[in-house]
Amino acid sequence: MDKTKGSGSPEGENYRKWRLSRRRLLQVMGAAGAVAVAAPLLSLMLKKAGGNASADGGATPARLRKWAMVIDLRRCDGCQGIDLPPQCTQACIQGHYAPEPMQWIQVYEQEAPGDGTKFMPTPCMQCQNAPCVNACPVGATFATPEGTVLIDQQRCIGCRLCMAACPYDRRFFNWGTPPVPLESVLADYHVEHQIPAQRGTVMKCDFCPDMARAGKLPYCAQACPTNAIYYGDLEEDIATNGVEVVKLSRFLAENESFRQKEELGTKPRVYYLDGHGQAVGRSPYHRGKKATTWPWQEKIKGARTWTR
Repeated sequence: MDKTKGSGSPEGENYRKWRLSRRRLLQVMGAAGAVAVAAPLLSLMLKKAGGNASADGGATPARLRKWAMVIDLRRCDGCQGIDLPPQCTQACIQGHYAPEPMQWIQVYEQEAPGDGTKFMPTPCMQCQNAPCVNACPVGATFATPEGTVLIDQQRCIGCRLCMAACPYDRRFFNWGTPPVPLESVLADYHVEHQIPAQRGTVMKCDFCPDMARAGKLPYCAQACPTNAIYYGDLEEDIATNGVEVVKLSRFLAENESFRQKEELGTKPRVYYLDGHGQAVGRSPYHRGKKATTWPWQEKIKGARTWTR
């Protein structure tokens, strides 16, 4: 961010108004280290932004959130630096009890321009013109007012038309009794977190809007050791990786952001800053990453594992 604005200029005054300290960052989004206090601070921030307190002590924002994600590929080394599988994927699997072989945020190793490789973490793109929503015949796949695309497993009939329609291959089908741990069946089902997994239904990244409203970053952003994943709100024009806060529109403009397959007109809410991990010392010629693992030692009765 440009810190050279004159203190007496209108431009400098506007700059100060939007620039947030790390304390204010925690009020808006919450960071992994401040989960215990993030929720009440978030309520205060929503009030400041124009929200009204609800009867249960929460806040009803005057404006809808527009959740978005930015993945800085300059900082992504596929977790080669710590010699582990991609931690964004591992945290998502554990947080959502995702059945094997589902990787809701999958890290692909791709050829870099010129030579070498780069890593591309790929969650659901949360398209604002989502082909999957248009393809679902029963309304099980739908878009929320906040812009997240969700799947209601209790409505899903397993036709998989949404999977065929998704140009990003970011949907997964439960071909049998899901191989998930015993504790997952104790969870109360909610469409925003899809637990427990159900046979014959489609699942995918849900973008963790329930966590964001509680003042927490998604599992993937919390777990990233290089802070490459930013999560934010297009309406408030801010995003954070848990360490720093950025003005979202300026961050995207100044760093030549792009979105996957923009030419299709799907309008994804996931943005990328191009790179190959150079900001954290990775050489593009350092190929390979550790394979993703599913940590469940004991699975529910009748569970079976399949391949995509």
